[in-house]
Formats: sequence, structure tokens, C-alpha cells
Amino acid sequence: MLIATALVLASCGSKPPKSLVTPLPPVAKHPLPDSSSSDHQPVRGIWLTTVSRLDWPPIPSVNVSDPATRARMQKQAMTDKLDNLQRLGINTVFFQVKPDGTALWPSQILPWSDMLTGTIGEDPGYDPLMFMLEEAHKRGMKVHAWFNPYRVSTNIKPGTTAALNRTSSLHPASVFVTHRDWIRTSGDRYVIDPGIPEARDWITSIVAEVVSRYPVDGVQFDDYFYTESPGSALNDNQTFGLYGQGFASKADWRRKNTELLIGQVYRTIKQINPNVQFGVSPAGVWRNRSHDPAGSDTRGAAAYDESFADTRLWVQKGLLDYIAPQVYWPFARDAARYDVLAKWWADVVKPTHTRLYIGVALYKVGEPSRSEPDWTVQGGVPELKKQLDLNESLPNISGTILFRENNLNQPQTQQAVNYLRNRWGS
Repeated sequence: MLIATALVLASCGSKPPKSLVTPLPPVAKHPLPDSSSSDHQPVRGIWLTTVSRLDWPPIPSVNVSDPATRARMQKQAMTDKLDNLQRLGINTVFFQVKPDGTALWPSQILPWSDMLTGTIGEDPGYDPLMFMLEEAHKRGMKVHAWFNPYRVSTNIKPGTTAALNRTSSLHPASVFVTHRDWIRTSGDRYVIDPGIPEARDWITSIVAEVVSRYPVDGVQFDDYFYTESPGSALNDNQTFGLYGQGFASKADWRRKNTELLIGQVYRTIKQINPNVQFGVSPAGVWRNRSHDPAGSDTRGAAAYDESFADTRLWVQKGLLDYIAPQVYWPFARDAARYDVLAKWWADVVKPTHTRLYIGVALYKVGEPSRSEPDWTVQGGVPELKKQLDLNESLPNISGTILFRENNLNQPQTQQAVNYLRNRWGS
């Protein structure tokens, strides 16, 4: 009740800030492929990560001096991956197009990603997002553009700072130099302060640029909203002083900021193209029952308290087309059992129009773990089978997403990959 009161007080305070979303030039909208027949097929998805080149592009390609050869290597690696995913029965790829403060498409707002060439702002000679869309759609697969909304860099090393500063002569330059007053250090990364209204507008304009120019099937935000670590907290005291009037606590204000971004992005996407789905992939635990009677019977880090993301509320308010919680634990993990969380989320979405896809920990399969030994039993196949069986048995679960693509290529996952191919593949 205190939270509700605080939110009411906040909404009555001052006039909403004027939107500073950069108007985009007129664009020809790409027609979406006809998906009416496949809309209600269960999602069999995979996250394809570009941050730190974890899944793509191949690291050797970045060291190639000839741009044409480099582009050819990257395209070949992409089509090889898509062919493999198609054989596996994957029907949706969640492709990381904004891994930090850079872009994997020719943006008017963000500089080119150094993931492609090794240098922020350097044109790779092709459009990776359009290439992915064309190749995936050719294979009958959907693509969701996956954004990390607030991250500017993955570290705060002097070399990283220098590289960001060097973009000042570029058009567009990094937000690190164009809006230095938005930048904070948090979790040993440079991030944008989520409490600044103009910064939320800026993030929304980036999503709008992609949705208006590309035939994406969806947009996804991952779980990095407020990201802090014990030794590197986000200092937003000044921002709270400016915008936090009427809130009972900074935590309530932070949660409202995240909700405002989600609502704004959802409405913007629907205005541009109502067929594009918007979803979020939060931490698997919303809140623990020990803190909230509506929470799950778990003892894990909770999105509500750790990331200041009231993910359950977004579902209840209809701000998402889908939610994909990261339920990265086995059935036997007492502190956060897979079945307990999957069923809890299924109950959350049941009275709503939000679809539920469960994020599954492919990256743990075959990895020895004292606290989670089931991932190595028979190559992790029995655990994976139990999780997929549960997802398919609950009517309110509409699919599964595996984290992450390159783990399909590791020796320790091969029994599980063969199992998936037999289960999902054609």
C-alpha cells in the first residue's frame, strides 16, 4: 500500500518533462513476413550474444585488416550458425544489436560497435542487423532485436575511457561524450543513469530507429536495468534529489523509473508497428516469499530488490507482449527450484495477455558444479528433458529460450545438443 501511495504522490507532483526523443527522418516501413500461421507455435529460441564477442562475430575476423575479407568471414560465421540452429529446430533468434553504447546497424544515434572491427565508430562495410534478418527469415526463423538499454561499456579501464573519448569527432559520437552528465559508474561499468527522463527518451529513440527501419519480429531488453555491485554502487543521489519528490524511498523511485522506460518503449513500438512484439528477460526471481507473500518460494537474488525492476507489475499492467525470466537452476536447487519458478511465472501470466517463455541455462550443461551436480549427469540430458517437459506441460508457458548460442558448440554440451536435435529438429 505504501508503494501505491508513493506512486500516486509522484504522479501528482510536477509536470512531466518535455520529451527530447530525437525525431527520426521519414522511413519506408518494411512489411513483416506473414507470420499468422506460426504466431502460436511454441518459441524454441536462443540468445545470440555479441557483447565481448561471446557468440559472434568470430574473434579472428576482427584482426583481419582487409574490410571485405573481414565482412565475408563474419557473414559466413553467421550463416553457419543459422544453418546449425535451423537443424536444431530453433525458430527464434534473440540477436544482441546494442551490447553497450554502440550499434550493430548504421545508426544515426549510436556509433558503430567495436565488436565488429575493433574500433568504435568504424563502418564494417555491411549492415549486420539487416544481414541477420534476411538470412534468418529465409530459413523461416524470427528475429528479436535484443538491447542492453543502459550499459555504455563493459569496464572502466583507461583504454576504454580513451576509446569512448576519441568518438567526439564522429557523427554520431558516443553518449559518453555527447551526454557526459548522464554517465555514472556502476558495477565497474559506465552506465546511463536510469533516473534521467531525457536519457529514457534517448533509449526509446534508439528502439524506434530499429523498429521503423527494419523488419524485426520483436524487441527485447535484458535484465540490466539498475546494475550495481557491492564495491561499485550507482551514485544517483543528485538525480533522486531532482526527480524523486513524493516517493517514500529511493528504491520505489528507481522501480518507477524502470517502469516508465518499459511503458514508453512499449507504446512507441506499438505506434510504429503493432506487429512487433516487446519483451523483457529479467532475473528469474521477482521476489522471495520471505520478503513478499506474493513472491516465489525461493531464496535467490530478486529483480524487484536488486535491479529495481517490478517485472510482475509490468505483466499485470500489460506493458509487455512477453516475459522471458532467466530460470537458470535445476529442479534440485532448493534455493531456486526450476519447477517452483516456472509454475510461479505461469500463474503470474495466466490472467493476462502476456506470453511466457522460460530462459534455460544451456551454459551450465556439462559444467561440474558442487551445488548443481545434475547438469553433468548423463551430459545434462535428464535435467534438460525435465525442464522442457515441464514447459510443454503447462499451458501458460509458450516456449523456451536457451542461453546462449556458442554453448551449442562446446564438447561438454554435445549429448544435450543431440537430444535437442532429436526433440526439436525436423
